[in-house]
Amino acid sequence: MSHNLKQYIRILWQSILFWAIAMGLYSIFRYYGIDEEEGFNVIKEYRGVRGTWRALMGFTTIGILIGILYATIDILFEKFTSNKLSMVYGLNLRTFFYFITTIGVFTVVMDFFSEMYGLNLNTDRGWWKESKSFWATILYIVLVSFVFSFIKIATEKFGKGVFLKMLMGKYKNPQEEKRIFMFLDLKDSTAIAENLGHFKYSQFIQDCFYDLNEVVPKYDAEIYQYVGDEAVLSWPYKKGLANNNCIDLFFAFQNKKQSKASYYLDKYGMIPEFKAGLHGGTLMVTEVGVIKKEIAYHGDVINTSARIQAECNTYEVLLLISEKLLKDLKIHSNLSTEFLGSVLLKGKQEKVKIHTIQKT
Repeated sequence: MSHNLKQYIRILWQSILFWAIAMGLYSIFRYYGIDEEEGFNVIKEYRGVRGTWRALMGFTTIGILIGILYATIDILFEKFTSNKLSMVYGLNLRTFFYFITTIGVFTVVMDFFSEMYGLNLNTDRGWWKESKSFWATILYIVLVSFVFSFIKIATEKFGKGVFLKMLMGKYKNPQEEKRIFMFLDLKDSTAIAENLGHFKYSQFIQDCFYDLNEVVPKYDAEIYQYVGDEAVLSWPYKKGLANNNCIDLFFAFQNKKQSKASYYLDKYGMIPEFKAGLHGGTLMVTEVGVIKKEIAYHGDVINTSARIQAECNTYEVLLLISEKLLKDLKIHSNLSTEFLGSVLLKGKQEKVKIHTIQKT
């Protein structure tokens, strides 16, 4: 199964689950027990347990369809317009498609349930314009969408699974984790900055990181932080080893830049090259800050990863990896490894054995 398909399926089931639950809850808020309240005149189709059950089935079906269509819209927007539209324009355009989709979904589901249960629901052209119930539902969907967007933004900020752990307070006290880190740094950054000037150089880095962000989700990586022209990527140890994710991401990023070679040459007169250092092991993770909270990693693993990357210039290679991590990986036949030696990295007392990995 391709990484793009896996990513779509993951986003799809999350969207379906969220919207099915959200719309199911709305039906309960809207119709459960309403016929027992004084002063309410409820049509017979929505009275009693049977009516509540019909509403629950109808709105849950709406939620499932909305989840499918919203997820598809999100994927298409991220693929084709993520770095071409301003945030405000992109949000307005996406909201417009959401609205049209919602009208279509309500019309289809209302027609279906009208036929199934003999309900007298108006689905004539333009029915939604005068429907107070529809606009009340739209307001609910908008509010719930903000919650969904907040969850997605927080998840992207802190990494998959980390946001929930932060809510539960897991990282209030330092925790031990086993992770892989990659320090990814632009090669010859000083010369490039002088050549392009600060404004165009910023655009150059921005384009590079746009390309990186298209690759990262396909290899289950988390972006820990950006520091100038450097990105720090991380994986839980087993995820980084699985399918050689921590290695394949680097070469996928190279391929992505090569596929856009004409774009970079036309706009900047050069194709960016990045060098990377990889290492893994056990370190501490904790929540830091009050005004601005972040997850911070502390330990020898992250320091060693950074210093391995710094050795790329010494050995004139683009990718270096510690022997300790390399032993846990299963290198594909299309890749070759070369032992470069044992180096005494700055701040360490024992030498670290390093290797380079190249495509054959």
